[in-house]
Amino acid sequence: KSNERTGLNSFRKRNNLLNHRITAAPMTNTPAYPLRTRPLPVGHLRTFDAVARHLNFRIAADELALTQSAVSRQIQALEADVGPARFVRHTRSVALTSAGVVLARSVTAVLERLDTSVRQIRQNLGRKSVSITTWASFASVWLIPRLEAFQQANPDIDIRIDATDARIDMAHTDIDLALRYAKPDAVPAHAVRLFGEQLTVVASPWLLQTQPLRTVSDLAQCTWIEAGDAYRTHHLQWLTWQRWVDTHAPRAADESPLSPKRWLYFNYAHQILQSALTGQGEALARMPLVADSLLNGDLVEPLPGTRLDSPLAYWLVLGEQGTRRPEVVAFCDWLLAQAAQTRAATGEQQA
Repeated sequence: KSNERTGLNSFRKRNNLLNHRITAAPMTNTPAYPLRTRPLPVGHLRTFDAVARHLNFRIAADELALTQSAVSRQIQALEADVGPARFVRHTRSVALTSAGVVLARSVTAVLERLDTSVRQIRQNLGRKSVSITTWASFASVWLIPRLEAFQQANPDIDIRIDATDARIDMAHTDIDLALRYAKPDAVPAHAVRLFGEQLTVVASPWLLQTQPLRTVSDLAQCTWIEAGDAYRTHHLQWLTWQRWVDTHAPRAADESPLSPKRWLYFNYAHQILQSALTGQGEALARMPLVADSLLNGDLVEPLPGTRLDSPLAYWLVLGEQGTRRPEVVAFCDWLLAQAAQTRAATGEQQA
C-alpha cells in the first residue's frame, strides 16, 4: 500500500506540472509565417516566372541576363515575402510545390497582360488614332459598315471602338468621342445631334410573300420581334409594340387588344434586325438602324403610314482631349457627313 501511495502521489505531481505548463503556454493561432501586406516587387515575379517555366535556376538566369546567385536571392526574397517555399530544391533542378503551382498560374497571367499592354503602348507611339465609345448594336449596325470609307480616305489613322452598354466617363479615360442614344436632356450641352428616331414595322420581303401584311389587323397572324428588356428601362418603353398598338390599333374597352400569333424576344437591337432579315417575324425597328436595309431591299416597310416618333436621338459627344487633334476633327467631320446621309434616307430634316 505504501508503494501504491508513493506512485499515486508521483502521478499527481507530474499531472499538476503538465497542467501548469499548458496554462503557462497556451496554444495560439499564430501562423508559421508572418503575414505580409506590402506589394510584391515585379522583378521578383519575373524571376519566379522564369524559374517556374524552366525549373532550372541556371537556365532562368541566362534568360534574364542575371547570375545564378542573383536569381537564387530573388527567389529567397520572394519566399520570405509570400510565405512557404515555392520550390523544392534538387541537385540539378527544382520542382514547384503545390503553393508554387498556384502562384505560377497567377504570375504568368499577370505578366502576359502587362507585356501586352506595354507592347500596345510602344506600337501606338507616334501613330495617329481615334478612340470611340458607343453601344454594341449601334457599332454593329450603323458605324462599322461605314468605317471602310473613312479608312480608305485616311489610311494613316487607327480606329479603336469600345463597344459597351456602360456609359464611360470620358474625363477619366483616353476616349476621344462618344456616340450616345438618349433624350436631349440626358446629354451634355455641347453634344451634337446626329439624327432623331422614328419606329416602323419592317419585315423580310420573302416573308411577306408567304404572309402578306396589308393592314394593321393582319399583324395578328404574325410573329412580333421585340427587345426582351424593353419594359425594364423607362426610355426603352418607347420602342415597344404596346406603344405602337396603342397609337395605331386602339380598341374599345370591351374589345380584345391586338396581339401577335407569338412573340420573339432578343436583348440587342442588332439581334432584332438580324431576326427580321432572316424572315423570323415582324420587327418594330428604329429607322436610322434599318434605313440601309430598306434602301437595298433586304427589308420592307409594309405599313409606311404607321411610323411612330421617338423622343430619343443619336448624339456625338466630343471629349476635351480630342478637340485639338486633327485626326479626331477629321473623324468627326466624316461622321457628320454620314449622319446627314442617314437623315436624308429616313426623310428627317435637321433639327
